[in-house]
Amino acid sequence: MARLQHPQELSTLQSIFEGIDDAIFCHDLDMRITHWNPAAEQLFGYSHEEIIDESVYLLIPEDRQQEKMDIMRDIMEGRRIGHFKTIRRTREGVEIPVSITISPIRDQEGQVTGSSQIARSIIEENAAEEKQARLAAIVASSDDAIVGKSLQGIITSWNIGAEKMFGYTEQEAIGQHISLLIPPERLNEEDIIIGNIRAGKKVDHFQTIRRTKGGQQLHISLSVSPILNKAGEIIGASKIARNITAQKEAERSVAKSMERMEILNSISKSINEDLDLQHILQRVTDATTRLTGADFGAFFYNRIDQGGESYWLYTISGAPRAAFENFPMPRNTAVFHPTFSGEDVVRVDDITKDPRYGKNSPYFGMPKGHLPVVSYLAVPVITHSGVVIGGLFFGHKQAGVFKEEHEDLVVTVASQAAVAIDNSRLFEEVKDLSNKKDEFIALASHELKTPLTSMSGFLQILERMVPDGSAKSFAEKALKQLAKLNELVNDLFDISKIQAGKLQLNFEPFDLSDLLDEITDTFEQTHPHYNLKMAADGELLVSGDKMRLEQVLTNLLGNAVKYAPDAREVSMIAIRTGNEIRISVKDQGPGILPENQQHIFSQFYRVKEQERKTSGLGLGLYISKDIIDRHGGRIWVESTPGHGATFTFSLPAFTN
Repeated sequence: MARLQHPQELSTLQSIFEGIDDAIFCHDLDMRITHWNPAAEQLFGYSHEEIIDESVYLLIPEDRQQEKMDIMRDIMEGRRIGHFKTIRRTREGVEIPVSITISPIRDQEGQVTGSSQIARSIIEENAAEEKQARLAAIVASSDDAIVGKSLQGIITSWNIGAEKMFGYTEQEAIGQHISLLIPPERLNEEDIIIGNIRAGKKVDHFQTIRRTKGGQQLHISLSVSPILNKAGEIIGASKIARNITAQKEAERSVAKSMERMEILNSISKSINEDLDLQHILQRVTDATTRLTGADFGAFFYNRIDQGGESYWLYTISGAPRAAFENFPMPRNTAVFHPTFSGEDVVRVDDITKDPRYGKNSPYFGMPKGHLPVVSYLAVPVITHSGVVIGGLFFGHKQAGVFKEEHEDLVVTVASQAAVAIDNSRLFEEVKDLSNKKDEFIALASHELKTPLTSMSGFLQILERMVPDGSAKSFAEKALKQLAKLNELVNDLFDISKIQAGKLQLNFEPFDLSDLLDEITDTFEQTHPHYNLKMAADGELLVSGDKMRLEQVLTNLLGNAVKYAPDAREVSMIAIRTGNEIRISVKDQGPGILPENQQHIFSQFYRVKEQERKTSGLGLGLYISKDIIDRHGGRIWVESTPGHGATFTFSLPAFTN
C-alpha cells in the first residue's frame, strides 16, 4: 500500500472522513474500534471518546454476531463487501436497519490488519419499500381495475382487477393504446381526461362506458390522477375503474318500477274519473302497450253475432288503425278462444311455434300483410259479474319479449279497466234513461198545457155564471187547484227547456228596486196574513231577464211561506256591495239540516222531513239556480236547524 508522502494529503483525507454524511468507523483484528467519524456518532449515539477501543460488537445485536464473523472471513481473504443490508444497535439499544460497505485495511506489506465500514441508515428506504409493497399488494388484490398510462395514452401497468374486468391479460394490455377499452363514440372522452391530467387536475368519479375484450359494454366509474416523477413533472396517469354496471341496472330497475307505479296510479285515477268508454279503453291500451314494451297493443270488444263469432276492434296503440282495417276480425280460433271466453291469460314467446297456431282456414296463421307478431300476450277483461267484455292483445316482432311481470301488470290494469267499463256502461244506461225521462217530461208538460188552459177558461166562465153559494165556492177552489197544477206543469216545462238548452233569457238593464216593489205588492195581496219586511240599500241596477228573476224571487218567497206555515213574518233584503248585488229571503221555519243543504238545489230533491207536509216536485230551487247561474251570479243557503233558513243570490251590478 502506498504511503502518504505529504501531510497535505493526510489533512485532505481527514477532512473527508470527518465531513462525510455516512457513518465511517474502523476496527482492528481484535474487533476494537480505532476510528469513529462525527456521522457515526450521530447515527449510533456514541461519542468518539466513548467508543474508541471498545468492541465493535457493541453495535451488533446478538442474533447478528455470527453474521459479523462470516463477514470477517471474507475480509481476511481481502474481499470487499458492498451495500450489505443488516441490523445494527444504537447506544440506546434501538435496532436500526443499515446498509454497510466493508473493506479490508492493509499494512505496508499488504497484510489485513482490520476493516473499515461505511454505514448508512435505510430506515426511510425500508419504509418506502414497505409502502411500495403494501401498495403493490393493494393494487394486485383490488377488484377495481388499476391501470397506468403515459400521456400519449399507452398502457404501462395493468393489475389483476383490470384483467378480470376487461378480459385482457397483462401481456395483452401493456404497450397498447388505452382506446383499446373505449367505444368509438366515446373516444373524445380520452382527450378531455388527458387534458385535465396535463393541467395537473384529478378526474373524480367520472361515469362512462368502456368495452371488454369480448365486446361487452360496462358502466364504470373512473378516477384518474396525474403521475409525477422526482422532479415533480407529470409523466402519465393512474386510472382506477370501478364496474358499476350492476348499480346502473339496479337504478334502471328502480326507475322502471317507479315509472310503472306512476303509470298504474295514473291509469287507475284517470279511468276511474272518466265515464267515456272510448277514452277509458284508449288510455288502458296506450298504458299497457307502454308497460309491456309491445310493438303494438289492441283491445277487441267481445260482440257476438248470430254465427257466434264477431270481435270488434275498439282501440289500437303503437300502430295506425289502418293497419287492421283491411283484415277480418279475430275468430274463435284455438289461439283466441281462451281470451274471448275468459278462460285464461295467454303468453307465448313465439306464437308461430305454438301448437294452437295456424290450425284454422283460410289463413292458417296471420293473414298476409298483417303486423309481424312473434311474442304474444293476450289478457281477458272480465267484469265482477263474470261477463267477458273483451281482450287486450299485444304483439312484438322479436321472441321472448313478454315476461311474467308484464302479464301481472296487464292483469292488474285489466281488472281496474273492467270496473271502469262497468261504470261507463251503467252511466250510459242511466244517461239514456235520463234522456228518455226528459223527453217524456217535455212531451207531457207540452201536451198538458192545452187541456189545462181550456179547463181554466171553462172554470172561469162557470164561476161567473153560477150564483153565490156552495157551487161558486167549489168553482173557486177548483180554480186554485188548477193554478197549482199549472205551476207544476210550468216547472216541468222549464225543466225540459233547461235539459234541452232551450230556456231563453232576454237580458236588458233595469232597476231591481222596481221589481222588488211589484213583488212586495203582489205578496201582500196573495198572503194578507204575512208581514213581509223588505229593505233595499244602494243602486240596484242589473242587466237580466226581469220575468225570470221575478220567477226566482216568487219561488223563494213561496218557499218561505210553504215551509213555515205557522210563522207570520218573512224578510227580504237587497244590498249592493261593490260590483255585486245581493238579495236575501229569510223565513222563520224549522231550518235545514247540513246534510240536506248540499243537495237543496238538485233536481227533484226534497227535504225528507218536509216532503210529506208540502206539495211540489222539488224543481223550483233547481230552476232558480239555473237562472241565476246563467245571469253570471250564484245562489246559496245558510241555515241553523230551529232558526229558519236564509236563501241568498248575487248578481253582477250593471255599469254603463
